[in-house]
Amino acid sequence: MLPRAYWKGSLKLSLVTCPVALYPASTTVERTRFHMINTETGNRLKQQMVDSETGEVVEKEQKGRGYEVSKGEYVQIEKEELESVQLESNHTIDIDNFVPRDEIDRRYLDSPYYMVPDGNAGLDAFAVIRDAMKDQDRVALARVVLSNRERIVAIEPLGNGLIATTLRYAYEVRNEEDFFADIKTPKISKDMVELAAHILDSKAANFDASKFEDEYENALKALVKQKASGKTIKSVEKPAKADNVISLMDALKQSLKGKAPAQRPARASRAEPRPAAKKASRSTARQRKAG
Repeated sequence: MLPRAYWKGSLKLSLVTCPVALYPASTTVERTRFHMINTETGNRLKQQMVDSETGEVVEKEQKGRGYEVSKGEYVQIEKEELESVQLESNHTIDIDNFVPRDEIDRRYLDSPYYMVPDGNAGLDAFAVIRDAMKDQDRVALARVVLSNRERIVAIEPLGNGLIATTLRYAYEVRNEEDFFADIKTPKISKDMVELAAHILDSKAANFDASKFEDEYENALKALVKQKASGKTIKSVEKPAKADNVISLMDALKQSLKGKAPAQRPARASRAEPRPAAKKASRSTARQRKAG
């Protein structure tokens, strides 16, 4: 069964229009989630909105939206007033133009949505737009209002349907020079670069998302299962930061052979080993109740 549609409206290409629906193409439902609890009682905690000045709890009917026009001064915006901002993209995805796929910088890609026909009325129009895009091998750029924001979407064929990926605006993408400008350019021998290229060739593959497992997620599930069964979880010490000096050339050569490079012996530390920290004991809610 499909989840509830995130958006419904029309897809428009010039004078050709068809009703469509958008569904999120990704989900976080399977992720392990933790709730905040009271460690003394084991009960779940509830969050409350508190007035920043009076400290009093604000009830649901008192909550509203406000835009800060000056320090500590807000103009209140009602829900009905937000809904009065009506753009064509509220209900229609009007295709502006088509661009080559490789011209879209990956930094601008945001969230993907499956676009499907909403009913059989516009099925022919949907198929015409989809197949024409397949023939041209181009991506459609359009606009749509999602969650009270007009978003740019890149639309392209995917199987029998279309996939619409929201794009970030230019002002939302940081300039790489702000981060890369101070990176120095060391002198690296041609032999090192060639060795690194050989390593890349030895690891060449095709992308297959199913081959990647979320090992941290699996470890979390295992930890929760052990804890729920009453087993004691042993704490693991963080590995010490390696300070061994390894020759870059040796590392490249050994990597190409599939072996770990020999490390130079680390200097003995003069510091005395720290005593193991004692685990803090905490009484649980059940022990209190039993007492």
